[in-house]
Amino acid sequence: MAIPAILARSVRLDVAARPTRAPWFLYSVLFASTSVIVGVIWDISWHQTIGRDTFWTPAHLAIYLGGLVAGAACGWRTLQVTLAGSPLDRATAVRVWGFSGPLGAWVCIWGAFAMLTSAPFDDWWHNTYGLDVKILSPPHALLAAGICAIQYGAMLAALAWRNRSTTDRGELHVLYLFSAALLLINSATIGSEYLQRWDMHRSLFYQVAAGVFPFVLVSSARAGGGRWPASAMAFMYTAVTLIMIVILPLFPGRPLLGPIYIHTDHFLPPAFPLLLIAPALAIDVAMHRMGRARDWRLAAMIALLFVVTFIGVQWPFANFLTTPWARNWFFAADRMPYGVPPSIQQRWYVLEPPDHIATGLPLAALAAFVSARCGLWWGNWLSRVQR
Repeated sequence: MAIPAILARSVRLDVAARPTRAPWFLYSVLFASTSVIVGVIWDISWHQTIGRDTFWTPAHLAIYLGGLVAGAACGWRTLQVTLAGSPLDRATAVRVWGFSGPLGAWVCIWGAFAMLTSAPFDDWWHNTYGLDVKILSPPHALLAAGICAIQYGAMLAALAWRNRSTTDRGELHVLYLFSAALLLINSATIGSEYLQRWDMHRSLFYQVAAGVFPFVLVSSARAGGGRWPASAMAFMYTAVTLIMIVILPLFPGRPLLGPIYIHTDHFLPPAFPLLLIAPALAIDVAMHRMGRARDWRLAAMIALLFVVTFIGVQWPFANFLTTPWARNWFFAADRMPYGVPPSIQQRWYVLEPPDHIATGLPLAALAAFVSARCGLWWGNWLSRVQR
């Protein structure tokens, strides 16, 4: 079945309300998505602390365990609906190649296949070309696409179940926001090459942030409803990252792959989370105050608020991260990977000077407008999903 047909059949289905308790496969997919995100953050720390000693690292196992769990749980749910599902199950399912299952399950199954396909591809890539210079190598791009699919599958499953319910939907709302927060973490990880601390006074930093984050925040907030959905997502993103900052350095680790410029004895934490809570609050206020105003006008307001509030908090915070006050277990600004050469060590606490801000920030506002408008369009569709 063509993708547009699947999307068209996934919205507005008049069926009796189901119980509000989330289905078991949704919890399985959320566990899988969480395992993947923890594994990705752990894997980055592994590379910075130890190097790539083998494919079978615990971090890799956590990533691919998530893919296996998501694929198996959603595959089993699809077989259940196809072979022994009730008329209501089949009425709320999407049919593909003779099998019937929830739309979210189908998206997760594709994501699981993409993730598991990337595993041998990534191993071959490293054995052939060595360590990656960039995060988004071809196998990592395929892996990232699979991870995003699993996270979107979880969001679709929670939304479809919630949208068919007529009573209290609080549990499903929280699960949906948590799955959206995991997607936000994944988006920040994918764009991390352009979101480094040293570039927080550069126009490209804000252009990339404006092109990525409004889409995720706005689309999820529009579909999720409620008073503070974007803020809740940003809070969860911050909380999960801070938990990893605290936990990872508790475990011992030492470099095994040269050249070794810095001798470390514990795992490195991830970078301190971006201060997305401020623009997320602004997005929630704008969407609440303007209501269902024309989406073009709302997108313009969101774009302006995102750029102004994000620069307003992140620019001075970048200065703080270079001071001795940020060199501790919480902000972790002094933790260096073992492969940082001395020439870069000397510039570790030096920000890159501002560049073309007068022309760069308008481009960031334009990127935020396009991102927010696409987010509103996508969120409008997500809010109608019922299959």
